[in-house]
Amino acid sequence: MGSMADASAPDPLLRVENVSKRFGGVHALKEVSLTLYPGEVLALAGDNGAGKSTLIKIISGVHHADGGSLWYAGKEIKLDNPHQARAHGIETIYQDLALADNLDVGANVFLGREPVRRIFGFPFVDRRRMRVEAETTLRGLEIQINRLDVPIRSLSGGQRQSVAIGRAIHWKARVLIMDEPTAALGVPEQRKVMELIANLKESGVGIIFISHNLIDIFQASDRIMVLRRGSKVGERRTSETNSDEIVRLMVGG
Repeated sequence: MGSMADASAPDPLLRVENVSKRFGGVHALKEVSLTLYPGEVLALAGDNGAGKSTLIKIISGVHHADGGSLWYAGKEIKLDNPHQARAHGIETIYQDLALADNLDVGANVFLGREPVRRIFGFPFVDRRRMRVEAETTLRGLEIQINRLDVPIRSLSGGQRQSVAIGRAIHWKARVLIMDEPTAALGVPEQRKVMELIANLKESGVGIIFISHNLIDIFQASDRIMVLRRGSKVGERRTSETNSDEIVRLMVGG
């Protein structure tokens, strides 16, 4: 199925065309296609083993597809690793967040990309610049964290999720893949993450949203794409479907 957008829609940020992937005898993805537009949330729904993780790992450069193609901003791209995906503005926030518990917020926003300044010719990590830039990014996203200088392990689950989102946006993400972003969060923190997603949409970021929680999917997404056993079995505008139909697609009923 191609795009569900009308003719006046902007060009897609991301296009995945007929992507397939095998792991040994397992056909994890079978000619799956998707489109993602600026300022849109596309939810991926499907049971465990449906192919959601394999698909996002291909888009984020972790896995090579065996067939098919990826297009970003109208140009075909080849991704050999996650660094190349990030260079194209494709950032992924996995469920474990990949934050360094012992470092503060600024150090986590710049993790692996620390700015260096020279004092008497010797290089030092510029911690003040990291903290100031992290604070500016978080404030722009309306993220409230009172202490940016404490180890990130002392923050709540929702704050940690916010820092991971802030890191992606600081590095100019235009496509943001969010894997179970509300898992293990309390209701107020889930609400805050949903507000963040709305803010990102306003700024034109395209979001691929993966969740087992259909309530979250219906709250956050504009379109829902359903995978089952490695195949795309349906795509619906969120406003034109309901959870019963999505469940039927997921289980093949």
